[in-house]
Amino acid sequence: MAKQLTRLPEDKIVLGICSGVAKYFELDKTLIRLLFILAVFITGVFPLVIVYFIAYFIMPVEKTPNTNDFIK
Repeated sequence: MAKQLTRLPEDKIVLGICSGVAKYFELDKTLIRLLFILAVFITGVFPLVIVYFIAYFIMPVEKTPNTNDFIK
């Protein structure tokens, strides 16, 4: 099965984007979240918030047995 970048709504703090990125790259999700926060402080809030919400609409939800069909 091919590796796919997905978001993880079951393992989220905000939208599950950082958890999905961490799983895809096989890194610790806390590290990805800290890097994201650091990048927000370096680049400014607005650009990365836009990228984060675009990722929310582009990245599909990971299909697991616990995934509710109502979560899009």
